[in-house]
Parts: sequence; C-alpha cells; structure tokens
Amino acid sequence: MSVAPSTVVIGGGIVGVCCALYLQREGHNVTLVDAAAPGESTANWSCGQMAVSEVVPLSKPGILKKIPGWMLDQRGPLALRPTAVPALLPWMMRFLANARRSRIETIAKELASLTSKVYQDYESLFAQCEDKALLGSQPTLEVFDTPAGLAHEQAYIALRRELGFKVESLGAGEIGELEPALAGKFSHGLLLSDWRTVRDTKGFIAALTKRFVDQGGTRLQDSVKRIESSQGKATGIRLESGRAVALDQLVVAAGNGSKRFFDALGVKVPLIGIGGYQAVVRHGGVELKHATVYADGGFLFVPMTRGLQIGGTIEFAGDDAEPNYERARIILEKAKRILPSLDTSDVEFGAGFRPFLPDTKPVIDKSPKLANAAMAFGHGQLGLTLGATTGRLIADLLQGRRSAEDISPFRASRF
Repeated sequence: MSVAPSTVVIGGGIVGVCCALYLQREGHNVTLVDAAAPGESTANWSCGQMAVSEVVPLSKPGILKKIPGWMLDQRGPLALRPTAVPALLPWMMRFLANARRSRIETIAKELASLTSKVYQDYESLFAQCEDKALLGSQPTLEVFDTPAGLAHEQAYIALRRELGFKVESLGAGEIGELEPALAGKFSHGLLLSDWRTVRDTKGFIAALTKRFVDQGGTRLQDSVKRIESSQGKATGIRLESGRAVALDQLVVAAGNGSKRFFDALGVKVPLIGIGGYQAVVRHGGVELKHATVYADGGFLFVPMTRGLQIGGTIEFAGDDAEPNYERARIILEKAKRILPSLDTSDVEFGAGFRPFLPDTKPVIDKSPKLANAAMAFGHGQLGLTLGATTGRLIADLLQGRRSAEDISPFRASRF
C-alpha cells in the first residue's frame, strides 16, 4: 500500500488554500501554514471580483507618458510614490517592455486560457461550503464619464470579445434600469456578463479553509523561518516557533511573502507589492445591486455583506511601504460625488499589497532547484479569480500530470 505524500503549502490566502484543497483531493496529507488567521490575507482587501475578462495587462501603450503624472498627482487612480522610484526603476523598465500591442495581445490570450476555467474549477471546491450566497449571481457594470472614455477602451473591449468573454454595451436607460442609484449619472457603460462578486472575501477564504480542515487538513498559524533541503529536494520547513515540519512535497504560495524563499527555490523573480485601497461604508443608505467599475475614477463600488465597499485605486509604493490611507479617503470623497446621499459616518479603511510581476502574469511552475517544490505567486489583481485554477494546475505539476492548458507562459524562467 502506498503512503500518502505529506505536502506543505506555505501561504494560507486564496491561492494557498485552493492549492491545499486540490492536493487534498489527490490524496495528499496537506499542512497549510500562514501567520495570519484564515481570511486575513491580501484577498480580504480585494474588490471581490471574479474578473474573468480582466486579462489586459496594466502596461497599455502610451503608459510611459503617464508616469510623471503619477508622481505629481497623488490623488489620481494610479500613483507612484517619488521615494520609491529608484528601487522600482528596474521593475518599471520590464513593465514598460510589455506595453507593445503585440505583447498586450499575447499576455491577454495567455491569461484568458486560465480565467476561462475559473467557475468550473471553483465549483468542486465550493460545493460543500455551507454559505452558498458568498458568491453572488449578479454581473458587474462598468461606467464611463464621457464617450471618449469608452472609445479609448474599444480596442481592449474588442480583444476581450475575441477571446470569448461577454461584454455588452449599455446606454443611459439601461444603466438606470439595472442600477437605479446611478440613474441619470452615466450615459455610457458596459455589462460584464461573466463577472461575479464574492460578497464576503474574508468569509469566502475562511469557508474554503474550514472545508480543508474538516476534510482532515492541518492549518498551522505560524511563520516559516526557512525551507530545509538536501540533495536537491525540500525536506521540511522550520517555523519561527522553532517547530520543524517534515515534508515530501512543497508549495510556495505566499503572495509577496514568497520573496523570502527565492534563494531556497533557486529563482530570481521581479515580484513587487502594488497597493490597493478600500473604504467600507456600513449603513450608507444607498443600495446598489451590482458591483460597478467607475472606469474614469479608477475604483469600484462593490455591495458586500460588510457594507458598500469602494476601492481599487493603485499605488506603486515600494517594498515594505506602510499603507497611505489618504488614498482610501480620496476614493471615498470621489464616491460621494457620484452618490451624494451616501452616509459615510461609519467607515473602515483597508489596504492590500497585491503581488505583481511586470507582465501581470503569475508564476505557476516547479522550482529549478528543489525537484519536489512548486511555486504559485504573483497573481496581481487576479488572485481571487485564479485561486482555484492555480490550485488545479499546481496539483497537476506535483502529480507529474500534463495540464489541459499550456502553462509554459507562467514559468519563473521567463525573467
């Protein structure tokens, strides 16, 4: 009788817990390690979107001209802290190298090969979770201030449609009918029919974690001090508490925290954290039925169980930067212009530093140094979206099984 492999997953966020669940399905004895409590991860302070068609990278043509403005205008939807520029310069050069139209199309196609499988990959994981309402059923809206704003996106809208995603044009009447709170405020918009909203991001991750534990998985709330290895294989991990955990296989899925293990894994990957800010308005007195992307403002309105969440602004701040919650206050101020009756007397601010690579694609790969270790990090704004799909692909890698998708575009060696 074969013995089930003991597998350790470092990182208990959405990607890590999905990897743990998929490996558990393969018969592995899985230990999940994270210093934070279940749900207290970067994805908790995300916009909660299953953003299946958000495959166009940030590095759109013409972005180089915008960088000075990002440094000068710290109130804009995308900002660059001047103090972070020297350290970020090598990353930014790689980022700008992806701003060619041909690269945009290639990256979009590669990401779409994964995001097109999102719902079926989550279905089996989520089927036995108790709260089926965590994942909403409503599509997402995107609205624009002017026809010019919509016109500027037409090439990318066409690309999404070519890749099989559903994007429908909306006029003023249709926007008002779908979302009465926005009636008369916007005359140009889109219906992102295949997007869905996770109504409680913390609860979603916690529910998947509970299922993992209920099925016999072990979750340790501790930090990993180091990976131990011998003869080209990982043999265990040493925790900050001093405890040693032996293993047969290893997955590093710790978001920005994965950087601490790059030497052990034998990779040099340009991973940085990009700040995203949220303001959660409780008892705001304004009802929205759909998550709504305010394209020209650079943020979203997202109805969640904890309140109306307003967020999504992007900040290049550099490694180990402290959150600048003034950015959350700025988007709240902008939201009040759209929804003047919004009661903002009870507000909570939050921030998450999303793990980004210059081409906006994650690393999903085996370690070149440790034969029994796999890597899953760098998902950027698609961590929640691609959690289950990444878990499936990591299970394929560790089982030595060929995936249905070509995952060579997600190798760490591309850098």
